[in-house]
Amino acid sequence: MDYVPIEQLRQMTVKAANISLYFEYGGKPYLINFVDTPGHVDFTGHVTRSLRVMDGGLVVVDAVEGVMTQTETVVRQALEEYVRPVLFINKIDRLIKELRLSPQEIQQRILTIVKDFNALIDMFGPPEFKDKWKVDPGKGQVALGSALHKWGITIPMAQKTGLRFSNVVDAYEKGYVDKLAEEFPLYKTLLTMIIEHVPPPNVAQKYRIPRLWRGDLNSEVGKALLDADPNGPAIVAVSKVNKDPHAGLIATGRVFSGTIREGDEIYIIGRKLKKKVLQTYIYMGPARIIVPYMPAGNIVALMGVDEARAGDTLVDPKYADIPPFERMRYISEPVVTVAIEPKNPAELARLVEALKDLVIEDPTLDLKIDQETGQILLSGVGTLHLEIATWLLKERTKTEFTVSPPLIRFRETVRERSQVWEGKSPNKHNRLYFYVEPLDETTIELIALKEITEDQDPRERAKILREKAGWDADEARGIWAIDDRYFNVIVDRTSGIQYLREIRDYIVQGFRWATEAGPLAMEPMRGIKVVLTDAVVHEDPAHRGPAQIMPATKNAIFAAMLSARPTVLEPLMKLDIKVAPDYIGAVTSVLNKHRGKVLDMTQQEYMAYLRAELPVLESFNISDELRAAAAGKIFWSMQFSRWAPIPESLLADLVKQLRKKKGLKEDIPKPTDFVETF
Repeated sequence: MDYVPIEQLRQMTVKAANISLYFEYGGKPYLINFVDTPGHVDFTGHVTRSLRVMDGGLVVVDAVEGVMTQTETVVRQALEEYVRPVLFINKIDRLIKELRLSPQEIQQRILTIVKDFNALIDMFGPPEFKDKWKVDPGKGQVALGSALHKWGITIPMAQKTGLRFSNVVDAYEKGYVDKLAEEFPLYKTLLTMIIEHVPPPNVAQKYRIPRLWRGDLNSEVGKALLDADPNGPAIVAVSKVNKDPHAGLIATGRVFSGTIREGDEIYIIGRKLKKKVLQTYIYMGPARIIVPYMPAGNIVALMGVDEARAGDTLVDPKYADIPPFERMRYISEPVVTVAIEPKNPAELARLVEALKDLVIEDPTLDLKIDQETGQILLSGVGTLHLEIATWLLKERTKTEFTVSPPLIRFRETVRERSQVWEGKSPNKHNRLYFYVEPLDETTIELIALKEITEDQDPRERAKILREKAGWDADEARGIWAIDDRYFNVIVDRTSGIQYLREIRDYIVQGFRWATEAGPLAMEPMRGIKVVLTDAVVHEDPAHRGPAQIMPATKNAIFAAMLSARPTVLEPLMKLDIKVAPDYIGAVTSVLNKHRGKVLDMTQQEYMAYLRAELPVLESFNISDELRAAAAGKIFWSMQFSRWAPIPESLLADLVKQLRKKKGLKEDIPKPTDFVETF
């Protein structure tokens, strides 16, 4: 299913691909909707989007590397979406040919992987399913095999046929592995395991819908969703959007209720748009097959709903007032940036349009275009993510462009509450008074989990903030806007200000303007609560337009931020390292050299396991050093961990470097650079 040329060249999956398979088992026909998702951490956004349309997840683990950080990540994501996992332990051939393990040692290795896998289910699984969803090799919930050599077995299959681990070892040593593939074809083993242990839609939706949808479960719509009723109201959850050079944007998603047909009118909740479905398809890898309709429980591709985006809910227009599905939560953020510049300036517009399409297809990419200089900045989860994105860009546009070396995106924040600062409009007729303070981690988490959103009912949002984050009731009700991209909020604490309602939108726009590029080094602001305490607004609308209110807002926020012990946050990566015990000291030295920190260290069998954190800034050239330190006997994976303050000893120099790169004065600005002393 790796049909994109770069996937075949790199021998890795970089995009989610759908396929619908017909399979007969026990004399009954089954249609299995498969979504092949990437394993590399840079592409976890594809996994997040795909899990919304799945009921079960076939988790593939390398027999040598075992349960890695990325395994933990995808299992946690699956369990949060109430997707039941089953396990395939791949590359058993490596245990025989590379590590030369005996049949008893292979068996012990498998048991260790199963134990580690079940520990993840115990840690992240829904309380009501923790025990039920743990995989049991004896029940056929774990498959073993080699995708390279196309064979696979489960323990019940082996017991039924008399196959032993010693037979598998013998097959590799004597060269008759092809007979294993004939007797135990991998596709048959995996599809059988899926049919036996992954619940069908009408069963899975009974426990998934209460997790994914906040509507009334006793209503007509709620009952149809719980039963995956093909005769209920049509409801589709969009998981991805692809650009087709001939058909335009194609939205792919799961039909959770009803039946979607060519010619149907559909309403996009949140975007308040009604569209007509021009064609319905099922996917066969890269190919789309036209079908007249698609009932509940299946994955469908739709042409004609160009404005739909991943995470949107499509419904029959008669039910346009129902709540949408819960928003998707991405676990990784775009923290690495490259500048893209066309060699021919005349092709700039074409390049920008293609980049916008890429961002629609992959929302974990972030595109920023400087309106004054025309500079194009593309941010991604990691260097590989950006490398694939720029390759796709070149393939689609057939244009030549330069790509800068990777840059790190930082964040600006504050460490204490500021004093109140006055922002004056350019015409001096309006005055706004703000202070800023750190936003608590609980609130940031609530925003990240989409438990509180800007378009939420204010009373419901205030209740959540009071109960879960300890907010003051009045302050919680006064939230004007939530920046869910960088995790900032603006709160109104004024009372009885004349004309304030008329300029509210301009203040919010000024707030968003400020959060996109802070005062220290023009990096996005993160984790800041902006509070409006007072205002004096001119009575004449001509004197209180956006050109007056937005700068006043931004300048006051900047001044407040600079007086609240500002600092820079850097992204940290979590490393999961497996290394031969003899090389622990050498590997630790490499990590320490790059400001890394070992969080945990254990030893199992023939490998030592290290968990560490490392600044992204230090991660670009560390691969070669780690391999050299461990003489090549090392495996590791990296994924985004968290944002952390840059060490105080490095802060001033880093800010100066960032300002210099952006053509700004190197001196760190002062509050009075933005407002008059107040």
